[in-house]
Amino acid sequence: MPTDLQDLVSITLTHHGKPHTFSLPRDATISDLSSSIASALSIPPLNQKLMISQLGLLKPPFKDPDLVLSSISSKKITLMGSTVKEASAIDTAASEAARYVQPRDRPKQKVSAYKTHNWAKEQAESQYTFHTLRPLPYLPNPSRSLAFLQRLKDDAGIKAAMLKHKFSVPLLTEMNPIEHTQSNAEGVSRTLGLNRNQGEVIELRLRTDAYDGYRDYKTIRKTLCHELAHNVHGPHDRKFWDLCKLIEREVEGADWKSGGRTVGEEEFYSGDEVDDHGGWTGGEFVLGGAESTGSAPMQGMSRREILAKAAEERMKRLQEQQGEGSGRSPGS
Repeated sequence: MPTDLQDLVSITLTHHGKPHTFSLPRDATISDLSSSIASALSIPPLNQKLMISQLGLLKPPFKDPDLVLSSISSKKITLMGSTVKEASAIDTAASEAARYVQPRDRPKQKVSAYKTHNWAKEQAESQYTFHTLRPLPYLPNPSRSLAFLQRLKDDAGIKAAMLKHKFSVPLLTEMNPIEHTQSNAEGVSRTLGLNRNQGEVIELRLRTDAYDGYRDYKTIRKTLCHELAHNVHGPHDRKFWDLCKLIEREVEGADWKSGGRTVGEEEFYSGDEVDDHGGWTGGEFVLGGAESTGSAPMQGMSRREILAKAAEERMKRLQEQQGEGSGRSPGS
């Protein structure tokens, strides 16, 4: 008997916190140990994982199936793995869980809102718009001018007004400031907008006189409202001014991006004050020009005096329009 014990090697391993000792022949290998574990603990080889100190994790099929047990008998061995009964219970529980998945446990489906197209409105907007945008290619940075014209075309207020009044303009372009600036004894006048042939072409003065920047957006948009009114009325009579002011209110009211607001019959802007005041003549918006009513020249006046004079002229013009109901003779 003592001789038989000397021919055996004892391997003690821990499984689920409990020690288990296996006595195998001294020439037994780790594959033999795996078979003994399967028989004694009902843990199939595919479920076995042996964590052996200094060797790491070993599991069937072993890289070295002939590793003799005598070389690891003194090492700490931990067995990880489920018995056949435990594995079956886990599979059953998983199947049951899959059958009774609660709605909140299921992955949420992404719901995309169904967007309907107002084809009639889209077709109308494509008809009542500016069909061509054209910057002046020989002036600096024409791409910036094109972007400015595109902004006007896409302006929510402008689009709404053009759709309502059925304005279709073949060409919206910029004007060269130097070609529309006049100097005389009364001072300097600058044309801000032109309407040719009742809406075939609308020109806007986008740039500053020195070509180093662009004018205030709201001022140019207001000029555009004026030129759109010339699509219907040529002379600056009461009908023209009524339509012009109506378009201005519609553009401002429909522009949800605007910083302005309307209070009563007057408009107030939260942005910078627009300094481009002046008089309207014919189909042009002229900045800084003297009125045909015989106003004094503005040459030599300070900026504050010019603004005060312009405000006085506007009040006088408004009173004349309300009293007479007729405007000036038509121009270009």
